[in-house]
Amino acid sequence: MSKSRLSTALDQGLLAFPETSVRVMRPEPEYDLSSVQKDRVTISHSFKPDLTQWAAAGFTLSDTPCDVTIVVLPKSKALGRAMIVEATATSSLVVVDGNKSEGVDSYFKDVRAKLGELPNVAKAHGRLFWFNGKSDVFADWTVGEPTKGAHGYYTTAGVFSDGEIDKGSLCLVEALPEKLPGRVADFGAGWGYLSAKVLERDGVKAVDLIEAEKLSLDCARLNITDERASFRWEDATTFKAKDPYQVIVMNPPFHKGRAAEPALGQQFIASAARNLSTSGHLWMVANRHLPYEAALRERFKNVEEVRGTSAFKVFHASRPKQ
Repeated sequence: MSKSRLSTALDQGLLAFPETSVRVMRPEPEYDLSSVQKDRVTISHSFKPDLTQWAAAGFTLSDTPCDVTIVVLPKSKALGRAMIVEATATSSLVVVDGNKSEGVDSYFKDVRAKLGELPNVAKAHGRLFWFNGKSDVFADWTVGEPTKGAHGYYTTAGVFSDGEIDKGSLCLVEALPEKLPGRVADFGAGWGYLSAKVLERDGVKAVDLIEAEKLSLDCARLNITDERASFRWEDATTFKAKDPYQVIVMNPPFHKGRAAEPALGQQFIASAARNLSTSGHLWMVANRHLPYEAALRERFKNVEEVRGTSAFKVFHASRPKQ
């Protein structure tokens, strides 16, 4: 197996870490840390499924600053910049690692514009570079607290549909009945748009927002102050409610990287079926090209497409097969 960019830099002596703890920010589960002693590594992450996998692998989980920080670039450039700001303010050595698909070369260019030439390793369709921290040179990249957009909701960098209401969620809301049973869950609730609209329906007594990304859930807490709402930082695909729900609504994610992964939505469907009562209802929106019909019919006795556009389809499924 070819070495990762981090292993290459450390093993070839291009990069050296002091004998201190190393904080790694937002690494995916497959990120290679084999060249760093496990007992020196702390994992900092706001995405629950990835954090769970790192914990299962025996790594320490902590957001406490360390003298060395590795920033693993996310898809959101605004979030990536905010991570670099945090790392540079708290650490003596900052390492930035990312793929070309995350725009790492753009970061590299921007950091060099501030600091000059930087040591780096370019391989495997990406780049790793590093520089001295404990400065405020990137203060203009700071992302503050969540802000309220023109749509009236709080969002922040790194959350899905930052700054606008997702068109699929709008389509689902238009299909929901005016009255819903008392106990509802929103799987993959994001910053809370669907849940806010569900709480406007007659008959709703409680809504659980199940969301894996803590950044999104923090925004949802600002957007929904209704006492009927509960906020759960959980992976919807593995979540198991103490008591079954009468209704689940969801606009499930369909990719983790750049390519579509229908299996992720299928996992949401299976979890919804497990968490509904025997007479429960699922209301779900999906991009029209995604093949979810078979998964729905496998898990539910009744399935119908109740609304559609050229881009989206809304399903109502009931009576899960349990």
